[in-house]
Amino acid sequence: MKHSITITRASQSKVSDLDFNNIPLGTTFTDHMFICDYENGQWINPRIEPLKPIATHPAAMALHYGQAIFEGMKATVDGNGNPMLFRANKNAARLNKSADRMGMPHFPEALFVEGLKQLVALEHNWIPPKDGSALYLRPFMYADEPFIGMRAATHYKFIIMASPAGPFFGKRIKLWAEKQYIRAAHGGTGEAKAAGNYAAAIRPTELAKAKGYDQVLWLDAVEHKYIQEVGTMNIFFKIDGAFVTPKRDGSILDGITRMSVIDVLRDKGYDVVERAITIDEIKEAANKGILEEAFGTGTAVGIAYIQEIGVANETIQVSNESPVGVEVNNTLNAIKTGKIEDKFNWMIKIENQLV
Repeated sequence: MKHSITITRASQSKVSDLDFNNIPLGTTFTDHMFICDYENGQWINPRIEPLKPIATHPAAMALHYGQAIFEGMKATVDGNGNPMLFRANKNAARLNKSADRMGMPHFPEALFVEGLKQLVALEHNWIPPKDGSALYLRPFMYADEPFIGMRAATHYKFIIMASPAGPFFGKRIKLWAEKQYIRAAHGGTGEAKAAGNYAAAIRPTELAKAKGYDQVLWLDAVEHKYIQEVGTMNIFFKIDGAFVTPKRDGSILDGITRMSVIDVLRDKGYDVVERAITIDEIKEAANKGILEEAFGTGTAVGIAYIQEIGVANETIQVSNESPVGVEVNNTLNAIKTGKIEDKFNWMIKIENQLV
């Protein structure tokens, strides 16, 4: 059953101003946004309205105490022009897991999905048709109660906005294994998709880029040797024919793309092991010639093929080709666009577009 969502349409769409062959990253937004407010212990007034700035009190608690979480997902279109959502229920569940860790209220998962469906239906003309492109969706929640004091807020806003996006990485990437700064420690917020996790990563990422690298490869907080994840991605290594990815231990994000890649790899007959893995093990595999490929996985990037990893004064050469990574990427994209059977039942088709 559909939730009662009030829709106020923009007087005129800006979609005709967009060059779909040259989409600037993260700076172009669609005409509308979904909003819902949390007051007196319940979520009220779900609505879609024209995208615009939101008035925020200077004492809004998210600005001072960091109660802010988000999700990232994409909408694509199938061959018949129907908008498609990929595993939206998993994003809804993960948002609430983040909310638990950050002391925030759950958002109703059915309303999360319905809000997405109605917003994407309204904005379907913004979905780029080019392979590898999509309409990026950003659901997020933050504390907007004006209060200076250390406690959980009592007022929140939940918003979904959308931004057309082209392919993220156009080349193989280089990673810098960070041994000074950390992303997450045991008992921290590493598994939550909390805004503060990304704020803490900005400075180390800029330093890595100054060295000629694209992203940081995060290591554990104690011994600085166990691999956690890449700046915006989970990570997979193919070693001697089998795939290894760091296990979920509370310090890495439970990626939707990560879990999907594991399913696809296993469906294709590959062994996939989730376990602790050290940077020294990767170095040794490279020296023995059994490090066959590596790639990062995430909603924004899809699959990013890894060329090399810098660590201290050494460089680990990974590979010049990623045949399995390409195969998995093509499979995921084909599922998302309806070109092959969705045997995993991941896709939500939005058949009744709002007109």
